[in-house]
Formats: sequence, structure tokens, C-alpha cells
Amino acid sequence: MELVFSQLLAMLFALWWPFVRTMAMLSATPILGDGMVPVTVRLLLSLVLSFVLLPVSQAGASIDPFSLAGVVATLEQAIIGGAMGLAFHFTMSIVTVLGFMLSSQIGLSMAVMNDPMNGMSSDVVSTLLSIMCIIVFFSVDGHLVLTGVLAASLKAWPVGGGHGGLDLHGLAMHVAWIFSAALLLALPMIFSTMVVQIGFGFLNRVAPALNLFSLGFSLITVFGLFMLSMVVKFVPDHYVRMTERVLDLLQSQMQGGAGV
Repeated sequence: MELVFSQLLAMLFALWWPFVRTMAMLSATPILGDGMVPVTVRLLLSLVLSFVLLPVSQAGASIDPFSLAGVVATLEQAIIGGAMGLAFHFTMSIVTVLGFMLSSQIGLSMAVMNDPMNGMSSDVVSTLLSIMCIIVFFSVDGHLVLTGVLAASLKAWPVGGGHGGLDLHGLAMHVAWIFSAALLLALPMIFSTMVVQIGFGFLNRVAPALNLFSLGFSLITVFGLFMLSMVVKFVPDHYVRMTERVLDLLQSQMQGGAGV
């Protein structure tokens, strides 16, 4: 009985390391880490993935989780998992910023609704783009990509080996890419609505007696919805390309960690 208990305890210790890294990654990653996914679901997914990744994470089986080295190793797993989840969260943040930019240009920033994905209110355009990217995420097997990245990270940064090669400062500075990518995607609508507003400004100078303020607001909204229907068709392709860029970023980080 004591032998069985000792073997069970050793297996639980071995499961602890991939569980911490997986839980940290799923908590920071988009969609699975949103408020609409209960914590119990993330716990069960982390536990299942811990069993799947158990052969890869055997490097830290000899570390006692209740020792000082175990506490340091636990913090390392949380940092590595959170950093990888944050990298994937960049793509969804770009879509959210893009939705805010587009809604403010076409006058729909006042149309706010409850967003169950993050537990707060957001505009309808951001919610529409987020739902579209969620569908794209699962259609391109994004959940399998997350599992593959998690398994590769356990080889690049084994348990107890630190997080050498993981450039946290460069990952934080990569946030500037969110605003530049969102601005580039929103530029066609920003330029087109600006042209319409300039045209109404010239028309107001020619015929100042007309009430062009109320007329222009409604026409800009209609024209913006037309432009939104044109822009939405290209968002899934851009989302896939941005995800590929995040994967390239993580691959370079892992190559640096494996070379350390």
C-alpha cells in the first residue's frame, strides 16, 4: 500500500508542472481565457493536457513542489505559460482595437452591448469581429496549435531549467504591433469616411442653409456600414496571418531557449 501511495504521489508531482504551465497559458490565451469560459472548464482542460504532456515533462519529476526549488519552478512555469498565452492574445487584441476604431468612425460607438467574453460592455462592431475571429480560430484548429506550442515549450524550456531565451521585454514591447496592425486594417475606412466628411464640409460652404449635420451623420453611418461589409471579408485572412506571425515569434523564442 505504501508503494502504491508513493507511486501515486510521484505521478501527482510530475503532473503538477505541466498543469501550472497549461493553466497559466489557457488563462491568458484568447477565447479559452475569456470570462465566458468557466474556471472549472479551464481546470479540466489543463488536467487533461497535463496527462497528455506527461511524457514530455518528465524533466521536473524529481523536484519537490513543497521545497524552495519547487516554488521557484512553479513560478517559472506560470511565467512561461502566461507569456505564451499573452502572445496569442495579441491577435484578438488587434481585432478588438480595430472594432473600436471602426465603430468610432461610422458613429456606432454609442451602440454598446454586454460582452460575455470579457465580462464588460463593448460596441457591436468589436463583438461582431470577435465572434468572427472565434469561428476562424476553431476552423483553423487553433486549439490544436495551442497544444503543439505547449508541447514544444516543454522541450525548449524544460521544468527546472529556467526560462532562458524567453525575451519578456521584447514580448512586452511587441504590444506596439497591436496598435500599428489595427490602424493599418482601419485605414481604408478612416480615409473613406474622412473624404465623405470633407465633401459634406464643402457642400455646407456652398449651401449653408441646409441642415447638413443631421443628414451627414446618417449618411456617414450608412456609408460606413457599406465599407464595413467590404472590410469584414478580409479580416479572417489577416487574422490567420497575424497568428502566423505570433507563431514565428514563439518559434524564435523557443529556438533561443533551446540554444541556451
